[in-house]
Amino acid sequence: MKIVVACGGTGGHSFPGIAVAKELRSRGHEVVVWASGRDVEQSVLKSWDGPVFSTKARQLRPKYFFHIFSSYLRCVQEMKRFRPAVMLAMGSYSSLPPVMAARHYNIPVVLHEANTVPGKAVEFLSRYAKVVATSFEITSRYLPRAKTVLTGLPIRKEIASGERFPFIPAGSFTVFVTGGSQGAHAVNLLASEALCLVDRELRQRAKSGRPLYVIHQTGTVDEPDVIARYAAAGLPSRVHAFEREMPGAFASADLVIARAGASTCFEVAACGKPAFFIPLPSSMRNHQHFNADAFVSRGAADEGRQEMLNARGLSRYILRAYDDGAKLAKMRERMLEMSIADADRKVADLVIANALA
Repeated sequence: MKIVVACGGTGGHSFPGIAVAKELRSRGHEVVVWASGRDVEQSVLKSWDGPVFSTKARQLRPKYFFHIFSSYLRCVQEMKRFRPAVMLAMGSYSSLPPVMAARHYNIPVVLHEANTVPGKAVEFLSRYAKVVATSFEITSRYLPRAKTVLTGLPIRKEIASGERFPFIPAGSFTVFVTGGSQGAHAVNLLASEALCLVDRELRQRAKSGRPLYVIHQTGTVDEPDVIARYAAAGLPSRVHAFEREMPGAFASADLVIARAGASTCFEVAACGKPAFFIPLPSSMRNHQHFNADAFVSRGAADEGRQEMLNARGLSRYILRAYDDGAKLAKMRERMLEMSIADADRKVADLVIANALA
């Protein structure tokens, strides 16, 4: 069966799409991934060795109207050539031209919404979809006219199978900081300053205490500054613009400090890691706050509002986590409970079930 998986725009939409594409291909189907062609997708697409079609989709803004229409025509032409039996679209602006092209040829569409609160694209496109797969149970409330099925969010299979980095000193308390695949300047600045304060405090304690180690995914822009800050403080660290060994980073972490994109949330859950989420304040419809709240309400994570946080306050939180192993253990249990296993398989089942007979 020929299947199109339309994903892209951000790593948070690309990684889940690739996970389902791999599952569908493993079942013997002919799968083509449709991506927007943005640079940010390239690191994700390296994990996919199948065919890729670039839709040239652009963000849903009036100034990009002609680009979006051109992308739609491009998708219509490719749809006519390939003639898939079904399309899976993973949300974001990159789904609009592909889904409208599928509608042009009456090709059934399965949508997936990663976040608690649906984005504008999924909210609009849900009227054309056979079904919308959701990551959070609460999402169905926001799509009352659509058929929804809770599948969870597909994540990279290898993410929870990593091993602790051998170069981290034995017994270290390890904090993994990530703002996502593109980094997050506010998180980078806040967390690096706070961790330097934590390290200073721990050095003043008894020598028998656990040393601090930091893993930090910064994004390209902030990498040099963060490296320099940790070096000046003498804080042992592993800093990369893009962390290519995410399974090892998660396996090594005692605490994760991160944005609250859906992919990050469910990867943390799959690894059973306590988390302190700092939602992106400008996220569409404040969805990162609601993502974080779904985990906080279950005792799996804590949340800090960026506009209310400072380095001193965050350092105190990290020190409390350092000192309270019992609380971290309970958060690990709650995190694992939030994980939804085999989401890639469940979404693939929906795609096959809704394909053309």
